[in-house]
Amino acid sequence: MKILYLAFFFLLCSGGAAYSEEVTKKDLVPNVEFPQGHKDSVTDMFNPVLWADVPDPDVIRVGDEFYLVSTTMHLMPGGPIMRSKDLASWETVSYLFDSLTDSPKYNMIDGTVYGRGQWATSLRYHNGKFYAMFAPNDNMGGNTYIYTTEDPAKGWKLLSRMRHFHDSSFLFDDDGRVYVFHETGKITELRPDLKGVLKGGLDTCVIRRDAEETGLLEGSRVIKHDGKYYLLMVSWPVNKPRRQVCFRADHLCGPWEKKVILQDNFAGFPYAGQGTIVDDQKGNWYGVIFQDRGAVGRVLTVEPCHWIDGWPILGDANGKIPFVMKKVVPGQPYHPFVVSDEFNEGKTRHPALDIHWQWNHNPVNSAWSLTDRPGYLRLKTCRIVNNLFAAPNTISQRMEGPRCSAVVKMDLRHLKNGDRAGFCAFNGDASLLTVSREGKRLILRRTDESVVLSNQNKKIEKVNYREFDSIPLHTHIIYLRIDADFRLNTDIAQLWYSLNNKNWKPLGDLFQMKYDYKRLFMGTRYAIFCYATKNTGGYVDVDWFHYSRLKP
Repeated sequence: MKILYLAFFFLLCSGGAAYSEEVTKKDLVPNVEFPQGHKDSVTDMFNPVLWADVPDPDVIRVGDEFYLVSTTMHLMPGGPIMRSKDLASWETVSYLFDSLTDSPKYNMIDGTVYGRGQWATSLRYHNGKFYAMFAPNDNMGGNTYIYTTEDPAKGWKLLSRMRHFHDSSFLFDDDGRVYVFHETGKITELRPDLKGVLKGGLDTCVIRRDAEETGLLEGSRVIKHDGKYYLLMVSWPVNKPRRQVCFRADHLCGPWEKKVILQDNFAGFPYAGQGTIVDDQKGNWYGVIFQDRGAVGRVLTVEPCHWIDGWPILGDANGKIPFVMKKVVPGQPYHPFVVSDEFNEGKTRHPALDIHWQWNHNPVNSAWSLTDRPGYLRLKTCRIVNNLFAAPNTISQRMEGPRCSAVVKMDLRHLKNGDRAGFCAFNGDASLLTVSREGKRLILRRTDESVVLSNQNKKIEKVNYREFDSIPLHTHIIYLRIDADFRLNTDIAQLWYSLNNKNWKPLGDLFQMKYDYKRLFMGTRYAIFCYATKNTGGYVDVDWFHYSRLKP
């Protein structure tokens, strides 16, 4: 039976049947793990364990719980912290920060921080406290943040700031000294209180590139095991596959030796590389490595880690990421990673958005509400802009593979002349369903929009448009739907509209989703927006967001 499911999962990841333009009720499934119906699903996990954008992972174990941090860059709140007991099902429990305020660019003023902001955070636990370190990548000469907490589920506090450490990794050594590994093999010693660099402490480069390392070599993750130091890095030599390498040494200052510990084009997708290793309570070790999967982003894989001749070798007996492997702890509850939302939080005394939502750049908190109209998310216009990429208060969640679908119901009656509200597949190349108020008329349009950003400040230089048919609306209630397919060599979305949530009509052609690290540097997301092009003061009421993963 296991062999049959391995074959099934290979077909799933290899693309399978051609994309269908119509999604019917039989395609809709609860937001649960794939493949469906596996009799051992409570004991097995399937790679990728998170088929969604979860780049730059760092994972630690505290007692019987694993904690993971990932990169979300320009999205706010940022620095998501996730918790799991089995490495397969991850529950988002907090974010490191609600917003970043070092530059007006975080508010999309005088530029943006698309693809920058919070990057490659290091997560550690030491003497009863959790610590997280990251350096915002919008200013390479800027500062590094260190946050701390005794319980990640209860939020984080800023502990200190110091000089920039790119792609950093903490090491609390056995003798009480603290180091940060950063860039390409550099080590800097910190003060014991983590409030600055230790004057006169170790501050040097210990890794030297060999002749094979001709390209990317970064993404530090360091551990100490059996008295040796291990530094994991992602390596991408010019014109060769990306892979995971490990450096080891008996002493911090070396000598350091290197070994390739994982190189795999798992499931036919390109290279896997960048992540860490972690052990369970029984002494078993695992790799947690991301894989680039096109428009959905960088997905999370888990693979065995075997200590062979003192090296942490990742993968199965053939050195490959397995499609199926045993869960660390069987029978754990499944936590959905993308969720439906009825926006009923407004009926509580302390309204808050569901933790899975993130804003595009810093939100304008006075311009959204869950209490103005209980049971609805109200998005208010607050700034005059001429395109989606400059619009504040666009709210989003990830998309997931292999296929997914989402519907929003919107009440448009309070849009003002020039206002635009809608639903989109959001990325540097985006596809939008936009309702525009034009005088007394409401017009629904499908457009594909591609943003051009300056290299230095990520300023929006222009947006290229491709417009499809427009539909006049004679109702204030609209249902908008986006179906996405992320199987191998696909990355296709179809956009639909309905006036009754029963009869659906496609609008425009199939949309070819793209991933572009030079612009937004993220997987495509579901996004809801409302912005003004002429006068502020209008708003849209979002009744609900319904999400489903789809059968392969």
